[in-house]
Amino acid sequence: MKSASQALEALKAGNLRFFQGRPRERLRDRDSLRQELLEGQAPFATILGCSDSRVPAEMVFDQDLGDLFVIRVAGNVVARSQIGSVEFASEFFKTRLVVVLGHSLCGAVQATLERHQGGLQARSQNLDAIVNRISPVVTSLLDSDLARDPARLMQAAVRANIGASVQRLKQGSPFLESLVEAGELLITGAEYSLETGKVEFFDDQAL
Repeated sequence: MKSASQALEALKAGNLRFFQGRPRERLRDRDSLRQELLEGQAPFATILGCSDSRVPAEMVFDQDLGDLFVIRVAGNVVARSQIGSVEFASEFFKTRLVVVLGHSLCGAVQATLERHQGGLQARSQNLDAIVNRISPVVTSLLDSDLARDPARLMQAAVRANIGASVQRLKQGSPFLESLVEAGELLITGAEYSLETGKVEFFDDQAL
């Protein structure tokens, strides 16, 4: 089992390899690895990321089968099912790091901005559920000077949404909250750049 700091360093090193186009050498073939994993799994980190097809966590962090417990949902929003999934990994697999992985040019965030700016009509209750979870972090930004700069507004909204998801995980579960307070779990945010392939990790002050 990796500590939170060890897991974080492994993810950073993996993303550097991905960015440089130098993936690590696989010491085992996939068939033997699949057979080994039939006995159980021991992921060293939990990733709550966006469903965007351009941001597959295992590739972005250059990890293999069984390394990451990945939860994906449009807009990397946090509802009860996502919280329960994080609890599951933390309790049964003892993962000590949770990363909320957002990304630049997020379509769910863009849809939320367009909804508030009057350019997108409601389509279904299910899609609205995603937009409604992102909306609170967007409304304050639309009342700021950022509203005059679409690129800066989008970047700020993506980061604010990551931060909101981090806080929902920290505050939405007594179990996770107790682990965080005991120093046994780190929940942090990160942003993947579609343009460069780099992941920037944030501390609480950066979100």
